[in-house]
Amino acid sequence: MNINVKVGQQFPLTIKRLGINGEGIGYFKKKITFVEGLLPGEVALVEVVAAKSNFIQAKVVRIREQSENRIKPKCKVYDICGGCQLQHMTYDAQLDFKAQIVKDALNKYAAHIPSDIVKPTLGMDNPWGYRNKNQFPVQMKGNKLIAGLYEKDSHRLIDIKKCPVQDKKTIQVTNEIRKILQNEQVEICKNPNKDHGLRYIVTRVAKHSQEVQVTLVCTDDRLKHHAQLVQQILNISFVESLSININKEKTSRVLGDKTIHIGGKKQITETLGEFYYDLSPDSFFQLNPDQATAMYGEIEAQAGLSGDETVVDAFCGTGTIGIWLSPKAKEVRGMDIIKEGIADAKKNAQLNERENVHYEVGDAYVIMEKWIEEGFKPDVITVDPPRTGLGMKAVDLINRVQPHTFVYTSCNPSTLSKDLAHLTKKFNVVNIQPIDMFPQTAQVEVVVKLSSNNV
Repeated sequence: MNINVKVGQQFPLTIKRLGINGEGIGYFKKKITFVEGLLPGEVALVEVVAAKSNFIQAKVVRIREQSENRIKPKCKVYDICGGCQLQHMTYDAQLDFKAQIVKDALNKYAAHIPSDIVKPTLGMDNPWGYRNKNQFPVQMKGNKLIAGLYEKDSHRLIDIKKCPVQDKKTIQVTNEIRKILQNEQVEICKNPNKDHGLRYIVTRVAKHSQEVQVTLVCTDDRLKHHAQLVQQILNISFVESLSININKEKTSRVLGDKTIHIGGKKQITETLGEFYYDLSPDSFFQLNPDQATAMYGEIEAQAGLSGDETVVDAFCGTGTIGIWLSPKAKEVRGMDIIKEGIADAKKNAQLNERENVHYEVGDAYVIMEKWIEEGFKPDVITVDPPRTGLGMKAVDLINRVQPHTFVYTSCNPSTLSKDLAHLTKKFNVVNIQPIDMFPQTAQVEVVVKLSSNNV
């Protein structure tokens, strides 16, 4: 049905459900309408901001009937920042919504899997201050250096000095650093294609040791010669590591390929459960260590290890999952095409004295073929791929190897469900556990246990 709707038009709308990005969804004359900031059951006067052939995008003019799940956001810039999507929603309602996202994705892409298998979302006791890392772009606004996040769908930088989802130490250190940078009149890069200077302040805290790691992302290495600046940053409380990362590219990628250590420790040490991890500035690590511990515990439970199993941690990154599983496995092997990640995985295995863990650099398909030819067949395979999912090549590999247990950890219910639709040719879905790794946002992690249907 072609509905004639114009930008600027206003009409009342009842919200029926939330979309995958946390936006309210209603229907105007049967045409789907998306409105950020509204909750199911709410009635609002909305104004059209975009009218497409198959949907309407609108903004809130006035809420007429509020949901009982609506609360006041903690963040003063919540409505413009875009970093969080659900601060206006009670935490219990957030958890229910995230389980529903998973069910909706299954119904859409893998309808043969019953949605009632999805368990309630595993949440946090305190869903605030959990992020252990921030990556703030910097900019001069008049004579003032600002750092923060870009307003959603814009190039306007929001100056952020407080953030309720960020660990307080990362924010405190960032605020101290920008005072030092401004006092030292450090040059700020406006355009990496033309200019040079500082682009980002990156701070990461190890929650267990409370050590803070600072990385200044620049177009070149000039700041390493600024001895006074280096010493002032290292004098900030809790700062134990300082590096410069070189990134001249005009992309959304924060870190470039080259990192230069210029003061303090080269790495900081974090703990998950009983395991220790040395973190380099460019090492990947979970942004929510407390909830990562819960997630890895869930992966361990789903794997159901007794001590006799061989395990493959495919696409293993820095090896955190494989190392976590290793005490209850006979042998763990992992592979990844990123050599820096494998180097970190080997270091972490050595740090934790895990002699039954082995890592190799290379394509998963090639490495797996080699291992099988050598007589090694995994009893359990675990994966934690990027948001794009496994893809058909990896799905075909898993189906062909067909371990008795496959544990799939996903950060995207849609690509997970698409993969499950094909994996269920060789596996049965036993358990689906959503986990809230990023409270106040629309993101959800999912741990799925599949068992071979050839057992």
